[in-house]
Amino acid sequence: MVTAAGQQSQGVPYASPTTWREWTQFVDTEPPCLPGTGPWSAEERLDYHSRFVILSTPTMAKASLTLRRLMILNRCHNGTARRGLLLSGPPTTGKTTTLQQLGRTFHLADRSRRGTPEDHLPVVFLSVPPAATAKMLVSELARYLDLPITASMNQARITDIACATLNELGTRLVLIDDVHLLNTRTRTGAETSDQMKHLSERIPATFVYAGVNLDSSPLLTGVRGAQIAGRFKTVRNPPLGHGSSAQRASWEGLIRGMDEALRLDAHRTGALARHAPYLHLRTGGRIGSLSALVREAAITAILDGTEKITKRLLDDIELDELAEHTPQPAKRR
Repeated sequence: MVTAAGQQSQGVPYASPTTWREWTQFVDTEPPCLPGTGPWSAEERLDYHSRFVILSTPTMAKASLTLRRLMILNRCHNGTARRGLLLSGPPTTGKTTTLQQLGRTFHLADRSRRGTPEDHLPVVFLSVPPAATAKMLVSELARYLDLPITASMNQARITDIACATLNELGTRLVLIDDVHLLNTRTRTGAETSDQMKHLSERIPATFVYAGVNLDSSPLLTGVRGAQIAGRFKTVRNPPLGHGSSAQRASWEGLIRGMDEALRLDAHRTGALARHAPYLHLRTGGRIGSLSALVREAAITAILDGTEKITKRLLDDIELDELAEHTPQPAKRR
């Protein structure tokens, strides 16, 4: 349930945007903020830190600029070989968040130009289902659009209905997450990849695919992979570095943004930023691991009444298995 201000009711979990209604709710939900001028209850602050803020990373900025150029390039393109974007990187580096923020930004910009006509849907967001077949993928698209399809319909019929609907709705951006799940070395995976290519030729939109380590995935191998590689450019989303002065400045800016967003009664501005090198060492520069660590530390500080994040508290919080078992660089002597 969404309130008039675009905020979801307290205690109601946020649904993943797997339908156009849920996507619209995601777009309409304002960034997390605390109501009024305070004081805020512990429950309000727990909810706030559960969501927390989304801060722009260098990859997010690069992907946004690249996508804008591609969409202009595709704007008056009459052929089928439109340009697309691949967003690739290791797990927990923020690919899905980046993908969703790209879509949200474009959706809001489109709305500011057109208003909110009921017969317009600028963005589609899909995730590749596990062990997806071509029919499963296009059925997922139909489900997103809430189309009245039946089990007796074949793949071609569902595709026709979905493509006609998206053309009528003026969709200009199609986001597909988890494309690393497609194993194009198998017949099923190859057919599903072909279905994605077919959709991109039927819908006059820019397509963005996101997945884990796409450079080394089957998606870009063979004849089918060459077709994708020939139409798509890649924005790589590695863990954030900490070696050069520019990398350290970028990382420290990210931590400062989190520091300023904390709402803890005993927090002093700059207290978290002092631990920027330590936070990089703990998380390996993975934005997902960093966000989880800081949010859990803030929630713990509220629950135990200390109302501040200390290095000891950060030490006591276990990270995800990937971060915990990634070898850390040796300390300089």
